Parts: sequence; C-alpha cells; structure tokens
Amino acid sequence: MDQTAAARADRITLRFLAAPTDVAASGRTVAAGRVLEWIDKAGYACAVGWSASYCVTAYVGDVHFDRPIRPGDLIEAHARVIHTGRTSIHVLVSVETADVRHRVFRTATHCILVFVAVDENGQPREV
Repeated sequence: MDQTAAARADRITLRFLAAPTDVAASGRTVAAGRVLEWIDKAGYACAVGWSASYCVTAYVGDVHFDRPIRPGDLIEAHARVIHTGRTSIHVLVSVETADVRHRVFRTATHCILVFVAVDENGQPREV
C-alpha cells in the first residue's frame, strides 16, 4: 500500500481489554457511557485518518446495545467510512467482544456517527 492509500484508509480497528475501572455501578458489566466513549474514539480516529483533518463529532445515533460487555473482555472497535458529504464523514462503528482465552468475537454494540472536518479556525472544510 502506498503512502497516499494508507493516509486515506477508510477503516480502523482499536483493540484493548475492558478494564475493571470501566464498570457500571452494578460492578458486573461495562458502563454504557464508557462504550460510547470507545465508539467516539474509534469513529474519530477513522474520520481523521480519512479526511487528514481535525474533526468534530456532529451526530451519534442509531445506537444498539446488543449484549453486555464484561470487565476483562477483549474489545475490538471497528470503524469504517460509509459515506462522505462535502464536509462530513459518516462512520459506522461496531464494538465486538470476546473472552481472551477463546477469541470468538460477537457484536455487543453498533451505531453511526457523523463527523465534520474542520480547518485551523474550527470552520468546516471540504474532505
């Protein structure tokens, strides 16, 4: 892959372990707010990689929490560009989880985000 293609990659994957500090008040599962933070980070990294520009989150929607995530689970947050507008990048993010010993991943959450590319003055710029 040449440098130009690498700079315009339309997808990324973040991989990490869910930490004990990520849990909800119940102490048994990861808090939904933490999952949304992971989604925003993966989506942002994807949008910035695609646009070669700083971006701001303009929309998060159609969030589906399909199954709980447990502390210690292996997490993969997959983000990919599904549409671009004049200044916007639409990104689909899917969070998958697996037991670290078996590594059979299942979707836990997915949603769509829209980012707007901005210039050095914080104004929308074309992508």
